[in-house]
Amino acid sequence: MSLTLSCAFATSNDSHEHARIAEQLGYARAWFYDSPALYPDVWVQLCRAAERTSRIGLGTGVMIPSLRHPMVTASAIGTLVSIAGQERVTLGVGSGFTGRYTMGQEPLKWSYVRAYVTALRALLRGEQVEWEGGVMQMMHPEGFAPPRPTEVPIVIAAAGPKGIAAAHELGDGVFGAPFPIGGFDWSVVLTFGTVLDDGEDPGAPRAIEAGGPGAPVVFHYAMENRQLGLLPNGEQWAAAYADVPKSTLHLALHDRHLIAINDRDRPFVTGELLASNGYALSRDGWRERLAMLESMGATEVAYQPAGPDIARELEAFASAANG
Repeated sequence: MSLTLSCAFATSNDSHEHARIAEQLGYARAWFYDSPALYPDVWVQLCRAAERTSRIGLGTGVMIPSLRHPMVTASAIGTLVSIAGQERVTLGVGSGFTGRYTMGQEPLKWSYVRAYVTALRALLRGEQVEWEGGVMQMMHPEGFAPPRPTEVPIVIAAAGPKGIAAAHELGDGVFGAPFPIGGFDWSVVLTFGTVLDDGEDPGAPRAIEAGGPGAPVVFHYAMENRQLGLLPNGEQWAAAYADVPKSTLHLALHDRHLIAINDRDRPFVTGELLASNGYALSRDGWRERLAMLESMGATEVAYQPAGPDIARELEAFASAANG
């Protein structure tokens, strides 16, 4: 497989340990999610991972600009670089799907993301930057942040023409899910699921718990964007949330998002669903899926493990991907 193999974590208190395991298994990079309503602080966990690893790349997958002032992000990058080294750090930036939906907000306008990334890059170069009517600059003396310029690659999470245009203009690469975005020299694609043991049924309890957390995402997205008619069983799935007030529907939809299967979703997360949508595949099945993603333009696959045994998932996926 010529794809770069990386991993992504629904950031937990143990993600620093999972990054250490991923490093031992040969993963090139570990991406940490930035959804503070669901997971611990992304920068704290990245720094903890940096202190426990020596080689693996570390990045935000992806950070949401509206959650932090650009100076706060620039300082956080400097802190991580001071621990891990500049060559190991990558910044993923997006318009904020989960990170904003969980707080009842729509994704950011791409004009805001563009302005934010532009300001952030300038700060990391050591330049003076005007933001919200004030002029700022990274003034950290020696010993308080790495010297400027601090050069870290930036990948842009995109899911439409405006985002893809922003990635071409501002990014060093692009981050897509669940399918890659073609036309980039560096195209990361996020994927979920579990590798089945020999002879294991996709509906087996272990497979459901490990492969199931990613399965409801497409239904949740369709519900939020009023596209349920396009999905099989979409209306029946929506009925499980019929008693939830519209004002708090986003909270119910994101209950245990990408961590575990919530009670409303569980009746719909079956072995048939996992198998047909590629969330529970054999080793050969995963190799076929990775080959398909590569043919669609992916250069890096970021695998997010789930379930009660993250170490098992990381090891099984690395073994399948590497043949």
